[in-house]
Amino acid sequence: MDRSTMPSAQRSKSPRPATEADGPADSTPASGTAAGSDFLQLDIGQAPPGGRTAWLADRLRSAIADGRLPVGARLPASRVLAEELRVTRGVVTEAYRRLAESGQIAGRGRLGTVVVAAPAAPSERARDTAGPALFGSDDREGVVDALRALPCHIDLSPGVPDLAAFPRTSWLRAERAVLASVTPADFGYGDPRGAPALRRAVVGWLARNRGIRADPDEVVVVAGVAQALGLLGQLLRADGILRIAVEDPGSLGARQQLEYSGHEIVPVPVDAGGLDVAALRATGARAVLLTPAHQFPTGVVLDGERRRELLSWAADGGVVIEDDYDAEHRYDRPPVPALRSLLPDGVCYAGSVSKLLAPALRVGWLLVPPGRRDALVTAKRYADLGNGILTQLVLARLMDSGELERHLRHVRLRHRRRRDVMLRAIEKHLPGARVHGAAAGLHLMVTFDAPWGGAHGDGLRDTDLAAAALARGVKVHPLSWHRINPGPPGLVLGYAAGPAHEIDEGVAAIGTALRGLHR
Repeated sequence: MDRSTMPSAQRSKSPRPATEADGPADSTPASGTAAGSDFLQLDIGQAPPGGRTAWLADRLRSAIADGRLPVGARLPASRVLAEELRVTRGVVTEAYRRLAESGQIAGRGRLGTVVVAAPAAPSERARDTAGPALFGSDDREGVVDALRALPCHIDLSPGVPDLAAFPRTSWLRAERAVLASVTPADFGYGDPRGAPALRRAVVGWLARNRGIRADPDEVVVVAGVAQALGLLGQLLRADGILRIAVEDPGSLGARQQLEYSGHEIVPVPVDAGGLDVAALRATGARAVLLTPAHQFPTGVVLDGERRRELLSWAADGGVVIEDDYDAEHRYDRPPVPALRSLLPDGVCYAGSVSKLLAPALRVGWLLVPPGRRDALVTAKRYADLGNGILTQLVLARLMDSGELERHLRHVRLRHRRRRDVMLRAIEKHLPGARVHGAAAGLHLMVTFDAPWGGAHGDGLRDTDLAAAALARGVKVHPLSWHRINPGPPGLVLGYAAGPAHEIDEGVAAIGTALRGLHR
């Protein structure tokens, strides 16, 4: 579910990447004189040998951050800037590509390459004062939102996809088609369950990708998994279910959503097989929330034996809430089928496009057993009368046309490459870290054993490490935020949202912070 977002932009036309005809991407033509440009007073003589591309990208990024290149400003043509700096064109196109990948610039056809997003200017003073207060408190109410609002240089927070890859062209094409076909009546108050076209499209999507057979009447369109949990909380309270079991470790945001509904939260341990169902039975809780396809944050998959045990528990009257978190982002094999596909009458199933497209769309779906369906529709009606119609119809068109599957295949490759960069960076800069959950998802969990403290890393507080990383301009989640009971210290690191060079730089900064804590 939703866990940070920054302004971003999709390249409608990317700057041309370097080719062999351009020469080496980081070389300079032979010249006996220094070269520079009136544009930003760039002086290539300041660039380190072999690092001209990174130097140029950093200078452009700084100019965007401090306002010298405001949103809408046009960058020089790559050929022109290369000639002024007396470097190969490949140096400039690669620097432009890095900024386009991070969503700060985009190609605009005849308008050239323009600035489309500017990050909040980092304030070292704000970070230095906010970090200890944010990570040093045991009160976790609102900590994720507070961290999200802080400025930073590199954001490795989990739970955010590659927002720069949002399919703007496909979305605009689908939106034009929708606007050309909708009737005036479509702009009135609609069915609180959602647009029929989207409910039909969701049924097809779930059948193709999650093994779920359903009828459109079973689908209720919601504003993301967060709203789904809020609505389910109302239904369960009305049925007298006041205690809900959750995975430990598990999503802090999901846990707080249920606590806000007035439920007592009961932790159940997670191991290599997923949620411990025997421990769940021992709690006496009548409902459980879990992420069986890709457990957050450990990344484990609920194994076959545990699935059978859980379905037996549900058949005895337990309520299973399945948050299908990150299910589509699997890199080693096809995703396991959803629990809902095995026991439709015992599982409340929630999914969304937050990790596939963007959390800002606030679109998801909820399927519940027949006995709870009318109560769910009533709760949704009184919550907001239903989601916005245009977004629903555009998404339905993307699903029906196959565009959403094509986008999924595209971002899987991008996410996998970035995961590989983070794995290499962790091996290089955090040699004492143990990596979990690399086979799927948009994040990695790392834990620390010796030599970073006692025999089980108990000498390290992961909140101290997160604060030290933030002081160096890097946002991360301490693993303890997502724990209820104590456990080994660690971090939850998102890799999908940022370009490769930022991932490596961010992990390097964490390594520096870690060594600084143990001097």
